[in-house]
Amino acid sequence: MWQVVGQDRIVALLQRSLERGRLAHAYLLVGPPHVGKMTLALDLARALNCEAAEPPCGECVSCQKIANAGHADVQIIGLEQDENASEAKLQAEISIDRIREMQHSASLPPFEGKCKVFIIDGAELLSLEAANCLLKTLEEPVDKVVFILLTANERLVPATVVSRCQRLELGPLPVNEMEAVLSRRWGVEPEKAKLLARLSGGCLGWALSALGNGLLREREEKLDRMLEVIGSDNEERFSYAAQLAAQFAQNRGAVQEELRLWTSWWRDLLLVKIGCRDMVTNVDRESTLEEMADGYSLEQIRRFIASIQAAREQLRQNANPRLVLEVLMLDLPGKEGREQQNLPRRVPVRND
Repeated sequence: MWQVVGQDRIVALLQRSLERGRLAHAYLLVGPPHVGKMTLALDLARALNCEAAEPPCGECVSCQKIANAGHADVQIIGLEQDENASEAKLQAEISIDRIREMQHSASLPPFEGKCKVFIIDGAELLSLEAANCLLKTLEEPVDKVVFILLTANERLVPATVVSRCQRLELGPLPVNEMEAVLSRRWGVEPEKAKLLARLSGGCLGWALSALGNGLLREREEKLDRMLEVIGSDNEERFSYAAQLAAQFAQNRGAVQEELRLWTSWWRDLLLVKIGCRDMVTNVDRESTLEEMADGYSLEQIRRFIASIQAAREQLRQNANPRLVLEVLMLDLPGKEGREQQNLPRRVPVRND
């Protein structure tokens, strides 16, 4: 039984390939984070090694071992397994040493199953040397060996590597389907399922992780903080910018995530303003959204969304974080909102 949800077209394609014995020697699974790429990769690994007549059965010894990460012929290569790299490299890339280890293992016959499967989690994180090393392996297919590359950012994977793989793109689930799956399969109450379906962007893995790791509570706290900032004066807004800038030095991803939350909120204000309430993401705050939307013009909302997007891009390009975030706070409409919109913009400078 295939565990991946909402990828019926891809599952049907792989099933036909299995039945005909015409699987590719390498696959590239493309899609946003938490959309189901790893689940599909493990499904295929089980299908290739399953002992049942209609694989994957999910119940045989082989399927159980793969599900429990205990099968000798199924390996996952990712940042956390690059033990020989320095701490800095461990956080940034998959090294050539890890790929060389994989090459050696691939040259040996399966130890306990029918086929060796190597799953590279984050193909965009391969170092240049590792990518070139992998390319040589992909150019010389080995019997009973399948490589499955996963990426959320295909444009960062070398084109030469992409060209040696069969590309499969996984898309997010429609909101209604996500709600139904969460309620039926995981017993999530309807209102919570509705919220998770929208917050996740159709990525089931994110929704499931949010059920038990405090993400929803953290979101509530960040939303409350954001609303306080929106209703505050410039002094409070600049204090908030300074806090975010200090956090950015330690955890860039967390700051980008907070700015994504700002984008989501102001997008919802835009949707409410133009009468598209059914499309909002933050469905648990609809009354607040409706009240706030009345206080802004459509142009103010549109311009501030553009400001958030510009700030996020500037941060990605290593602009000075404090200047970027202070400019963003100046662009924030609210008290004195119209006057702030007419202030000259300071251009963030790049760090030396």
